Parts: sequence; structure tokens; C-alpha cells
Amino acid sequence: MRTHRVRALLMGGQACVFYGAAEFSRDTDFAILADCANLARLRRALAELQAEPIAVPPLELKFLRRGHAIHFRCHHPEAPRMRVDLMARMRGVGSFAALWRRRTAIELEHGTRCNLLSLPDLVQAKKTQRDKDWPMIRRLVEAHYFQHRGQPSAAQVRFWLRELRTPELLIYEHILRSLIAELRKT
Repeated sequence: MRTHRVRALLMGGQACVFYGAAEFSRDTDFAILADCANLARLRRALAELQAEPIAVPPLELKFLRRGHAIHFRCHHPEAPRMRVDLMARMRGVGSFAALWRRRTAIELEHGTRCNLLSLPDLVQAKKTQRDKDWPMIRRLVEAHYFQHRGQPSAAQVRFWLRELRTPELLIYEHILRSLIAELRKT
């Protein structure tokens, strides 16, 4: 994807790993920009991966823009049987342009740069009807809380109060915020 400059954001289980909520994932999920130029770059990337579609619908803009996921299986020797799932539109999250602006960019040990859905967007995208996604949402938000609780921004606190599913952490955060507010008054 990077080699062919595909505008894509890593999401799903692989993104969860980067955010500290490890999940076994059998596929690599991407949110992609659904336009003609990006689709052409994506087709070249998939050809290099020797990826073949494994389900309907076909890789067409009209299906991506309707919110259909399109699934592929790779046959490249360096990625045998790897599954790639593509989406351009998801319920409850913004447009790709908004997702791109809010993305998290990380650099791996060997200098590779990865663009991920932001944590709040990933949490929102995982709010599906699948039972397995809800425990992952809890782990994602808790991991974020423990990584940033020392000096959180106001946006992080709002995110935790909106998304945390752990009563003890909600109570602790509420008490902490109340104490800080009282200290500021004095």
C-alpha cells in the first residue's frame, strides 16, 4: 500500500495491536479513500500482492461508496494467504478526509511509517453487532487511559468518560476531575 501510495488507514485488529490492545487477527483491514486515482493505485498494490477477491462485491467505487467491505486473499510469496479487507465508508465515523485529518501516524523500528485510524475513530468503527468487538473496545480505551492518565488533555478525559466501560476507572476519573476543579477554585 505504501509503495503504491494508496491513501489508506490501518484499522481493525492490526491497529488494535499498535494501540496496546493486542488481538489475534486473521486479516489486515484498511479504510481507503474511494476515488478513481486511489482506486487505480490500490489495484496496482493488490496486483503486486497477487490478491484475488474472495467474496462479492467486486472492487468498484460504487460498492465502496455504499459502505460494502471488499475482501481479498494474497498469494505473494511474502504474504501467502494473507487476507486484506477494504472499506471506504463505515457507520458512525466521518468521511475519509476527516479520518485522514485525525489519523495517528507511527514510525516502526526500521523507519516504516504507518497511518492508523485515530483511537476514537477505531473505537467508533468497532461498535458493530459482533460480540467480539465490545471487549476489544474496552481494552482499547483502558490501554489509552493507562498510557495517558498522568497528564490528559480535556479531549482525552471527555473520550474516557464517554467510552470507558470500567466502573472503577470512571469513578476514579470523576473523583480526580472533581478534586482538580476544587483545587483550582482555591
